[in-house]
Amino acid sequence: MIKPELLNKLVRFRQERDWEQFHSPKELAISISIEAAELLEWFQWKSQDQIAQNLQTAKREDLEDEIADVAIYLSYLCHDLDIDINKIIEQKYKKNGEKYPLEKVKGRNDKYTDYT
Repeated sequence: MIKPELLNKLVRFRQERDWEQFHSPKELAISISIEAAELLEWFQWKSQDQIAQNLQTAKREDLEDEIADVAIYLSYLCHDLDIDINKIIEQKYKKNGEKYPLEKVKGRNDKYTDYT
């Protein structure tokens, strides 16, 4: 997901500022949630047309910043817990393939427990 060189830059950035002391897994998880909520605010109360219009303006940068904040905190969390995000996404992809077989779910938005 994130290139190793970029992760190293992020980790160095944090180390240089002595912020690791504030970045326990709990605090990083909280920060991910807060930043995700800020990401939601970008979409709140907007129609699909308004969203499309905003994507063509300087407001797009605000959206990109919120996405980056979520990704940065998630990257720190995975780094600190020695979790390979690519590996766990691959594992989850396989699990989802079993939970949501194409022949049962194509075109449906039910939860996997709601279809037979």
